Amino acid sequence: MARRPLPRILSSGSASITRSREIARTAADSATDVLHPLITVVRGLRLLAVSGRQKWVATPKERRGPKLLLGAACVLVVALAPYGPILALVTVMGAAAWKGRERTPVRTGPDDAETARLRSLYEALVPYFSTPDDPDPLFAHGGDWGKAFEGYAFDADGRLTRLRVSYPAYFTDGEPAARSRIEQLLHTKSGRGREYHFGWDEEANRLVMTVLDALPTTIAAQRFVTAPGETVLGFTDPDAVSRTVPVRDGDLTVDASPVVWRTGGRSTEPHLLAVGQPGGGTTTLVRSIALQALRDGDVIVVDGGGTGEYGALAGRGGVLAVESGLGGALATLEWAAHETERRLIAANRARQSGHPVPDDIRRPLWILLDRPGALGHLAAADGRPDPLELLRIPLRHGRAAQVTVVLAEQFDALDTLTETVRTHTRARAVIGPASREQIEAVLGAEPHTTPPPGVPAGRGYVRLGTGPVLRLQVPATPDPYDDATSDAHRQAVLDLLPDRHPPMEAAPTREPADEGPATEQVPVAVEAAARPVGSVPVETMVAEARPSEPLAKAQPAGAES
Repeated sequence: MARRPLPRILSSGSASITRSREIARTAADSATDVLHPLITVVRGLRLLAVSGRQKWVATPKERRGPKLLLGAACVLVVALAPYGPILALVTVMGAAAWKGRERTPVRTGPDDAETARLRSLYEALVPYFSTPDDPDPLFAHGGDWGKAFEGYAFDADGRLTRLRVSYPAYFTDGEPAARSRIEQLLHTKSGRGREYHFGWDEEANRLVMTVLDALPTTIAAQRFVTAPGETVLGFTDPDAVSRTVPVRDGDLTVDASPVVWRTGGRSTEPHLLAVGQPGGGTTTLVRSIALQALRDGDVIVVDGGGTGEYGALAGRGGVLAVESGLGGALATLEWAAHETERRLIAANRARQSGHPVPDDIRRPLWILLDRPGALGHLAAADGRPDPLELLRIPLRHGRAAQVTVVLAEQFDALDTLTETVRTHTRARAVIGPASREQIEAVLGAEPHTTPPPGVPAGRGYVRLGTGPVLRLQVPATPDPYDDATSDAHRQAVLDLLPDRHPPMEAAPTREPADEGPATEQVPVAVEAAARPVGSVPVETMVAEARPSEPLAKAQPAGAES
């Protein structure tokens, strides 16, 4: 039996219905555009009415009468005022339009991409935070990541900037190896190239991962607001220290969080050891410390690298010597050992007699050594004593004698450091790129952050004694005589340098005897300073080396014994 064709009205009706729907939708959109202001005002009036009703309900009954009286008085004043009703109507319409305006909806949860990232991170943590014996595991494959991740935040690129993780109580969070595995995993899954801070709360079984902002590199050398005996090593995160100092950052004055190193008789970390890679910024740190030490102390600089990085300090007021040769370095360090002994004897005699310590004893003496290992190799080849052996007395007794030692060495020469240096340098710094193992070997503890792959000059970590490991950014203190230095940084360093010494007379020399072979004319003070420690009585040594100008005559820059 042949099928009957459908009636015409049914076969062509779908096209007409579709056309009618499009016309109706277009008319509705046009009406919405035309009536949009009216819709906004009506929505605002409704919101104002709801807000007014809520405030009226929240008002106590004993205060409703005075409020009604006040409202009636306001209505009467508006009604009697010229153009009052019109102004009141305009005001109400304006408030309604502002209240009913369309607002951008606030996102209350992660989007699809962020949800996928959180779920992937949750699945990656399952092998570390779960065990087959757990009847109700917090971490399980295909589980609810919302229970484990209590808080999270993303940046504009959709990468994690903060994550709060709740982990089971049986996780071994007290073992550094277990914690390191979790930190490495979160660092890898959250994105490389950034520095993360991990805060472990063992009592509450919580881990907070935060992306750290880069430390400012635009702060140059300047006069820092510090007390006597305080030295600013650099700047760190605002929440790491409880102190700020005003600093100049370009043309602005801002508050920065400093890492303050305290020296002197009551310091528990009287000496500093800085370790880094070539070009990492250890020399910048030593130069910054020297400029701050010259405010109220004397400085001795031994440049083992011999690169002339401290040439701007030579001949300046308060700078007793700047040595780069082996002979001059040995003579200078031997004089520093004698001076430490003299200060100890003078201070002890003053205390026994009930007198105050002399001013020359209270004036700090800073011994700054950059790459002493290079001089140690030269001394071993020449059969002369290691310069680090001459630091035994300043390192052991320098705190009582107001003598501070700062050493800067590279990682490849750490094995040349003596046991005395390792024991008495309780303030440690790692400057430049370094791995977690290298940082732990120097500081004695791992940092709570992930070292970034690339760091600017002067960026590193510091630990004072048994304190926490802090991030550090050394103030920009370049060599002012370097052609690559910017004019602003060069002028900042030159402004901190003291004036140069006045011209000095030639040092007295000992005339050769008439008989016997001719001997080289050597300054008497240099010959006295070159004697080994303990070869002469202390009284004779003290009489020969006075504190007023011990190196002005004995150690001109570049002198060789």
